[in-house]
Formats: sequence, C-alpha cells, structure tokens
Amino acid sequence: MAPVPPGIRFMTSFNKDQWYKAFTFALTFLLYTSFHLSRKPISIVKSELHKNCSHVMELSTESSRNHRPGLHPELECSWKPFDRSNYKQLLGAMDYSFLCAYAIGMYLSGIIGERLPIRLYLTVGMLASGLFTCIFGLGYIYDIHSLGFYIFVQVANGLVQTTGWPSVVTCIGNWFGKGRRGLIMGLWNSHTSVGNILGSLIAGYYVSSNWGLSFIVPGIIIAVMGVICFFFLIEHPNDLKTASSQSSAASNQKLHKSWNGANGHKDLYLQYKQGTKKQSWDTELLLGQESIGVCVPVQQVVVVKSEAEPSPISFMGALRIPGVVEFSLCLFFAKLVSYTFLFWLPLYITKAAHLDAKKAGDLSTLFDVGGIVGGILAGVMSDKMGKRATTCAVMLLLAAPTLYGFSMMSQFGIGPTIGMLLVCGCLVNGPYALITTAVSADLGTHKSLKGNARALSTVTAIIDGTGSVGAAVGPLLAGLLSAGGWNQVFYMLMTADFLALLVLMRLVMKELRSNKNRPGVAVEMKEH
Repeated sequence: MAPVPPGIRFMTSFNKDQWYKAFTFALTFLLYTSFHLSRKPISIVKSELHKNCSHVMELSTESSRNHRPGLHPELECSWKPFDRSNYKQLLGAMDYSFLCAYAIGMYLSGIIGERLPIRLYLTVGMLASGLFTCIFGLGYIYDIHSLGFYIFVQVANGLVQTTGWPSVVTCIGNWFGKGRRGLIMGLWNSHTSVGNILGSLIAGYYVSSNWGLSFIVPGIIIAVMGVICFFFLIEHPNDLKTASSQSSAASNQKLHKSWNGANGHKDLYLQYKQGTKKQSWDTELLLGQESIGVCVPVQQVVVVKSEAEPSPISFMGALRIPGVVEFSLCLFFAKLVSYTFLFWLPLYITKAAHLDAKKAGDLSTLFDVGGIVGGILAGVMSDKMGKRATTCAVMLLLAAPTLYGFSMMSQFGIGPTIGMLLVCGCLVNGPYALITTAVSADLGTHKSLKGNARALSTVTAIIDGTGSVGAAVGPLLAGLLSAGGWNQVFYMLMTADFLALLVLMRLVMKELRSNKNRPGVAVEMKEH
C-alpha cells in the first residue's frame, strides 16, 4: 500500500472544529480587508483631483495634436471644485465628512449589532458600502462637479461602514479564546494593512486614466464579499453544534419529530428510564413533549437555557469596565496619527518627493507593510509580557522621533525614505492594531462581566468609535495645517503621539507594579 502523501497527513491532523476555526479566521480577514480596500482610493485620487497644472497642459496639447478622444477630452487642470486655491481644505472636508459619520455611527453600531444577527447585519453593510463607493466613482463617469454630492456619498459610506468592525471582532472573539490572543489578533489585524495595500494598487492602476474606476472596482469587490459573507459566515461555534444536532435528529427515523435547536428550544428534557446512569457531562437531548419516554440513542448536545441568556450591556455599563476609558482615549490619538497617514501620505509623497500619483501610491504601501509587522510584533510582545498597556507605551515612545525624521523625507534619497516608511508604519500602527483587537477582546470578556460575551460588540464599538473621532480630527487638521507647510502637520502628529502615551500612564504603572505576568491577559484593574 502506498504511503499517505504528507499534505494529506497534514490536513487530517486537524479536527473539524480546528478547520472551522481556520475558515472563520480567513473569512473575517478577507471581509475586513475589503472594507479598507474600499476606503483607500480617496487618498490616491486626491493628487488627481488637484494636479500640477503645467504638466496637465502639456498632456492636453499633445492630446489635441493627436486628436485622441476621451471621456473628458478637455483634460482640465484639476477636477472642479478642487481646482481652487483652498483645495486642501476641500479635500480635508471630504475626509472629515466620512470619518465624522463613521465615528458617530460606530457608537450606535455596536449596540445595534448585539441585537441583530451578525451575518445579516454585516452583509447589508457591505452591500451598501459597495453601492456608495461605486456612486462616488460615477461622479467621474457622469462629470459631476458638486462638492455636496461627494460629501453626501462620503457621509453615507461612513455610516454603513460602521457595520464592519464590531461584527468581525465579535465573530473572531467568539471563536478564539484568550490564549495567545495577541499573536492571533496581530496576524488577523494585518487585514487593515493588506486592504490598504490592495486599495492603493487598484486605485493607482486606474487613477491617471479613469479615476472613477479607482472607486468602482473596490466597490464591486466589497459587494461581492458581502454576498460571500451571507452564505458562509459562522457567527459562533455553538451555531455549528446546533446545526449538527438538528441534522442528527432529523435523520433518525424513529423519532418522527422535528428538532427545535438551541435557539428555539422548549424547557422539556428527555426522561430516561429508571436506573439509567447519569452522564458526567452537562448535556441533554431536547425533544417535543410527545416524545418524552421514547428510548433513543443518547447524543451529547449542549443545552442553552433561555433564562441563562445574557442581556446586552448598556453604554454606561461598558464604560465602567476597567481600562475601557483609558484605551479609548489612547486610541483617539493613535488613530488620529494613523488615519492622517492613510488619507494624506500619498499626497505628501507627491509634493515632497516630486512623484506622480501612481508612484506615490505604490510607495505609500510600504507604510502599510510596516504596519503588518508592527501589529504582529505588538501582539507577540504583549502575549509574552502579559502587559498590553506597556507594549503600546513603548511603541508610542519610539514613534515620536521616527515621525520627526519622516518629516524631513524630502532631504533623503529613495533608500532612506523606504526605510522610514517601514519603521514609521510599524511603530504607528502597532499600538493601533493591538488596542482595536486584542485589548478590545480582553475588555469585552473582562471578569467583571461575569461571562456576558454579548458585551464584546458594544465594548469594541466604544473603543473604536472614540478612536474614529480622532481619525476624523486628524485628516481635518492636516488639511488646515498643511496650508502653512507640512512641518506643522508633523508637529501635530508628534503631539498626538505624546498624548496617547500620557493617557496610558496610569495603566502602565499598574502593570509595572503588578507581580502577575499571565500571557494574553492584561493586568487586572480595580473598578473606577
């Protein structure tokens, strides 16, 4: 008999639950990748909405000589209304409209998400986001020059995109426990950077020829992923057990009764014959009333009683969880820095390094490559030390001088610029990634909740919602301050980095004074 191939041996070494866990990890990774993929095009297209006029006039002259017709044959210098001298403020207003709507919607999204099926909630949000992203691109196709149109689409898209983060974090938190949560979440959170990279490459491919497609293609991708979410997302491991139990009961011809399942069960249990030995596990088979006394093979089924169902946590109740306020404020400043880079880095590279929109977009992806490394590194460090706040503080402390060095990018060659992009991306996105994933999951399953896992969505929404307020403020300030020079923008970013470090100091001191060093669990904090 021929030996079993190594690949097959590897596949069979995992049980069904492990395969489902890996599938959920990969699916939620791809789902949120598509969210960030659809957010990135605006930062690439900015340099096309307001272009170098002399360069465009040369193209216009060449085009008229060759008589090459196009969708917009006039090849105007910039896309109205962004051809004005205050174009930076107008572009900043577009960023602010999206991020402000996102921040406001995020506080409501977690509360709504706890009360609706995650799969349906996420599917509707992704389909709507795909629609509004495509509508923005249609502004180019139909030659729309109304600032109000673009701001309306940004606001609508910002609101529907809030369905994503609380949903995927709750789902991944349901499937993975606290063991090595920092590493797992660090790997998983790289979807943010992967989405930014793919979004930059896709938008950069179309930006010079037809910037409308820079939005339409990502919009189609996120809509398709929404359909995949509807058909394949498994919200909780218990959903599989329920489905398996229903299938087993339906296939047993002796019962001739339908199985109600864990979500619609009756408080009636199978009565076994006198003298039957009681099972050591706390499981029983739920049947209809008419089936009591029927002798059937015993199956191990988890019982979820309706009276044990935890109620959704209130907004104020979530704020009282130790650490939520501190990490929320820290994320406010950390996300301010990260999203300023997300929305303004390609334009800054275009101006500082004198590159065209496509090359600047491609070069900006290195910042996200560094972000992938930073998220994983932060997760591993926090797992080893058992100190989430301390890990964030160290990376924030190192980020400040890196930001100062990055502000002098125009004085460097291409080699040092690449290095600065990687290092800066690692240190800026490391704390941001750790707080939005592992820290949120830790706090959402804090011991003060007494096992109420339904609080995870609300806690995640509060933390990320507060961070999203900072994400809205950062690009807006960048648009206003950049009029006086890019140095002022970097001074603002360094100040935000210092404040993020400052608000964490109380938790850092508690961690350093603590003798506990349990991997994957932040130091326990008293109620305050």
